[in-house]
Amino acid sequence: MSTLTFLGAVGEVTGSRYLIEVDGDDDVVEPGESSASRRLLLECGMHQGAEEAERVNSAPFGSLAKTLDEVVISHGHLDHCGLLPKLVREGYRGPIHCTPGTKALLEITLADSAFIMAKDIEWENRWRHRAGKPLLEPLFDIDDVERTLDLCQTQHFGQPVTLAGGVVLVYHDAGHILGSAIVELAIPSGGRTRRLVFSGDLGNPESALMKDPEIQRDADLVLMESTYGDRNHRPLKETIEEFAEVLAAAFEDGGNVLIPAFAIGRTQEILYHLSMLYHQGRLRQQRIFLDSPMAIRVTELYERRRSTLDPEDLHALNVAAHGDPEQYLPGLRLTRSVEESMAINRIRGGAIIIAGAGMCNGGRILHHFRYNLEHSSTRVVIVGFQAAGTNGRRLVDGANHLKVLGKDLKVKAHIHTIGGFSAHAGQTELVAWASAFRDRPRFYLVHGEPTAQLALQQILATTGIDAEIPAYQQRIEL
Repeated sequence: MSTLTFLGAVGEVTGSRYLIEVDGDDDVVEPGESSASRRLLLECGMHQGAEEAERVNSAPFGSLAKTLDEVVISHGHLDHCGLLPKLVREGYRGPIHCTPGTKALLEITLADSAFIMAKDIEWENRWRHRAGKPLLEPLFDIDDVERTLDLCQTQHFGQPVTLAGGVVLVYHDAGHILGSAIVELAIPSGGRTRRLVFSGDLGNPESALMKDPEIQRDADLVLMESTYGDRNHRPLKETIEEFAEVLAAAFEDGGNVLIPAFAIGRTQEILYHLSMLYHQGRLRQQRIFLDSPMAIRVTELYERRRSTLDPEDLHALNVAAHGDPEQYLPGLRLTRSVEESMAINRIRGGAIIIAGAGMCNGGRILHHFRYNLEHSSTRVVIVGFQAAGTNGRRLVDGANHLKVLGKDLKVKAHIHTIGGFSAHAGQTELVAWASAFRDRPRFYLVHGEPTAQLALQQILATTGIDAEIPAYQQRIEL
């Protein structure tokens, strides 16, 4: 029998990793292949959030890196693909399957991750050298990223491709970010074919720019994300109204608006809504800064791949701007250099500053916190999921103080959590997606904190779906 082992995103949102071992039945392998068991890795994500994440990310892959035959990636967020270069650094040389949109994002995200890591390690090693302590090595470097990209093989939505051991892969649109996919794997097991469907991250149907997640109906086993399994997002119309009110209040108070935003997906959606508010005459701020080189590159990528985005949203934006892309958001300024970013801190009010990192544990947003968090006129708008242990989560939970870049800051700014901008499906959408499957497949809930998973498990039970919550390293037969 073929097996699945849960190696990540179990009892937490990040660190996605699942090992599939395909049995060695001679009837299910390709001609010329050995009948020995084949090993596929579904996802190779980075753990994010608490301090424990750094230790877990550093743990060697061991024999896994050199015994894998194939790797399959659902999309380009680091919690699903961020350790690919580390896997390659430790010896993996097989194909990495992803969609064309994901490959384009990996070229940006993995290089950015390597750059940030190198800078952090350089800073850390300065005091280690002075203290006579062993120097640290990065998890991977830019050469590992280049080798990783060379291994990527792109597959389009809806087109089957045969992998090692006779496994057949088909990608379906997940509607989460550019190139994001639901993964369908037809896996030989015990003389039969078992169909595994992994949701990846399911998109929020109300999100701008993305198409709706594709409904799946046939599976023997479903791995489903549960990030927002315990709640629904506010309707988009109400969300935009709240967002507009926060922006107006900040302008009246003479303060800046800080938006910690993930470079992929969330930033582009926020820019879209700011543009629509501008053309409705409801955006009083004249200076909007996109202060993230990575987010700028991703935004430019979205523009180049606009044919893959939601045509209705693009049409609405085009009509509002009278067909002139330069009029989408005239006040937008792209700050690529450190010097341009530092200059923003001289602005005491009237600006909107969008910067990473999305969970506020690094990046340029911390520098803006340092200059703005202690002012009561400041508004901090949280527009994405904040993992436990992150600065963003501390702000959401009402922290009065926040240690930023070695300085203890009093949190006097107004903190607004606007969940309706989430690119994840809410509880109702998750239940609807799960309920579309026929013939009662087995369900396993992944990518969620325990409270969210339990809540989703309970509401699924009311619809007749008996979903299990797996344990780390749990191994099941397919």
